[in-house]
Amino acid sequence: MTRFKILQREDMSPRQREVADAIASGPRGALKGPFLALIHNPELAQRLQTLGEHLRYDTGLAPDLVEIPILLAARRWNCDYEWAAHARIAKAAGLREGIIDAIARGHRPDALTQDEALLYDFAREALDAGAPGKERVDAMQARFGDAVVLDVLALCGYYSLLAFVLNVAHLPLPEGASPLPLAG
Repeated sequence: MTRFKILQREDMSPRQREVADAIASGPRGALKGPFLALIHNPELAQRLQTLGEHLRYDTGLAPDLVEIPILLAARRWNCDYEWAAHARIAKAAGLREGIIDAIARGHRPDALTQDEALLYDFAREALDAGAPGKERVDAMQARFGDAVVLDVLALCGYYSLLAFVLNVAHLPLPEGASPLPLAG
């Protein structure tokens, strides 16, 4: 059972409808996922949607690489909904099934490309320790530049925040989705 009422359009305030329409007309295509809860605070929903749109679509990283920190955040916070949504997106973006499965189990994937390994290790350290080590930061800056380093940190933080919202909201999983396996 959800902890936030899923609002129908007729139950929304004018501001909620305005924000819901803006979200639905963007790349997400609908008010869904964490935004079903976040719409109860339309100002927050609008600001987070804008940040999320940048992080998903405008980082300069290939779409499959963007999904690595997202999946790591979902796994870190045991967020079934975020995992179910983004495992599908990651697969469609071309992230290999073995990488997705290893992250689901809480393991470092085998046979990562150099870029995948760099992003995986950087994001994993950020999520687990609060900050990647100097060597990881230096390597990320050398490979991707400062803007992408900041985007990857923001991806970790943003998807952690969404995981918190989703874990508290208890939204039902997307149709056909399974919960995360136990890590370990």
